[in-house]
Amino acid sequence: MGKDGSSFFFTTMLEETAKWAQKNSLWPMTFGTSCCGIEMMSTISSTYDLARFGAEVVRFSPRQADLLIVAGTITTKMAPVLRTIYDQMLEPKWVIAMGACSSSGGIFDTYSVLQGIDEIMPVDVYVPGCPPIPEGLIHAILHLQKQIDKSLERKPAEKPTFEDSQNAMSYRKSVDGVKANFIITPEYVNEQKNLRGEK
Repeated sequence: MGKDGSSFFFTTMLEETAKWAQKNSLWPMTFGTSCCGIEMMSTISSTYDLARFGAEVVRFSPRQADLLIVAGTITTKMAPVLRTIYDQMLEPKWVIAMGACSSSGGIFDTYSVLQGIDEIMPVDVYVPGCPPIPEGLIHAILHLQKQIDKSLERKPAEKPTFEDSQNAMSYRKSVDGVKANFIITPEYVNEQKNLRGEK
């Protein structure tokens, strides 16, 4: 607090502290329905140790969670239930679509499967792959933490292309110059558009 009684310094420090606390204490609500759910479970296990990043307090009540991780196929019958869970979560809340099925319906191009959860809720980060490996989910959580820490503008992420998904399934460090196990961010999309000469 300044000598004149202003609280500018105090408020700034309080905002920074709140961002730091929020960034390092994400409480995920997991919604695993198929093979991606197994990869999500292994991310939380001792091998990958998600606790290092402060996101290991998995909650099974949406009212105690602020991060929804949707891993697996979502049918049209499940969609209203998933939307109810999203609506009951704490604000601010984030959503990660993990794997091809939750991102775009995957191989299930049928009337009974939702062709991406972005049809019923905004998605902050897509993790491509079928299924993606645990490092992909860890990278997505680190990206969210960066968003929170830098107070970046929130806008829905763009869906991965078929090639992105193919490349993300590789365990190699890169495939034809494209990084494997990456996440789709607005920066990545702009970079790809610039390489192709698009606006």
